[in-house]
Amino acid sequence: MNPNLSKLQPYPFEKLRQLLAGVTPNPATREIRLSIGEPRHPTPEFIKTALSAALDTLENYPTTAGSPALRRAIADWMDRRYAIPDIDPETQILPTNGSREAIFSLTQTLIDASRRPLVVCPNPFYQIYEGATILAGAEPRFLNTVPENDFAFDFDAISGEEWARVQLLFVCSPANPTGKTLSLDEWKRLFDLADRYGFVIASDECYSEIYFDEAAPPLGVLQAAKALGRGFAGLVMLSSLSKRSNVPGMRSGFAAGDAAILNRFLLYRTYHGSAMSPAIQAASLKAWGNEAHVVDNRARYREKFDAALPVFSDALETRMPDAGFYFWARVDRKTPYSDTEFARRLFADYNIVVLPGSYLSRTVKGINPGNGFLRIALVAPHAECVEAVDRIRQFVSKSG
Repeated sequence: MNPNLSKLQPYPFEKLRQLLAGVTPNPATREIRLSIGEPRHPTPEFIKTALSAALDTLENYPTTAGSPALRRAIADWMDRRYAIPDIDPETQILPTNGSREAIFSLTQTLIDASRRPLVVCPNPFYQIYEGATILAGAEPRFLNTVPENDFAFDFDAISGEEWARVQLLFVCSPANPTGKTLSLDEWKRLFDLADRYGFVIASDECYSEIYFDEAAPPLGVLQAAKALGRGFAGLVMLSSLSKRSNVPGMRSGFAAGDAAILNRFLLYRTYHGSAMSPAIQAASLKAWGNEAHVVDNRARYREKFDAALPVFSDALETRMPDAGFYFWARVDRKTPYSDTEFARRLFADYNIVVLPGSYLSRTVKGINPGNGFLRIALVAPHAECVEAVDRIRQFVSKSG
């Protein structure tokens, strides 16, 4: 048995299941789940049509590299979205089965466990970063991101000696759960560190298409590199259709960037058996080629945030995220409850399910940056979100 398996912590939703076990919610209210980042807007019909029209392709084994047509569709989208016209779909793009699978397998590809490797992760974070790191034989180093520092990385928290051991650094921009996006100056600082110490930057951009100002989309890692006159060496972007196109069940994404890294990543994935179904590829090609449904998707989220923010900003300590579909709300200053107790009582009294922030973070230097926070995912339909927000307001009012 792999001894590193014993080092893994339960996933946040398993912790949540245990927290709520034995609680009987108020029978007068229907359950509204705002805990998991699973898009619940309708999947566009044209994607479902493309998927069903390609079912005859199931009689063929897919290639790990994906079809040339899909890679070209992704390259064209990257040009439209990030103004990167010269990315090579043959060597710098690799379709993946969503971003989560790609994050895990990329980590196994990159880590040399014989060199006491460190992997830097934001804290709070998406738990696959930690799990992939541990199972690759590396040690995670967490950088606390807190509101007092505008959720920015504190690079000085890691010593020069430790930076020299870093082999991989994860970025999530827009961030899960804080909604923070990196500026060009912040990307430059990251690139300077990576070039100085020789580590790879893996940028998880699965929330990149959920933003609120059509004129100011979040800056991507490869876009930032191009703006700074830097090549893509040591950079890998990871993206997904799940949030962008409301197709989490398709498990469709891609990795792009450093051709040398993607060449080795392709080798790993060939043995790993992670080829995307031909039918999923056909539907994905159509999804990457259509932007109208993505604009509509953003408008739906914008409407929900516009309705929720005035209530939440009064009842809880929170703010509008830069992007993404989460509120990162502090509750321990306006109520007598910890984040876990708040979540448990809210479920019992008002049948609302939210995720305690402490389940998304680790204690580093005496600080758990998720303590006292909730992650509230505005993924439910508009009417449910409005109803849930009002119930949370009622709960806070009675708790104060």
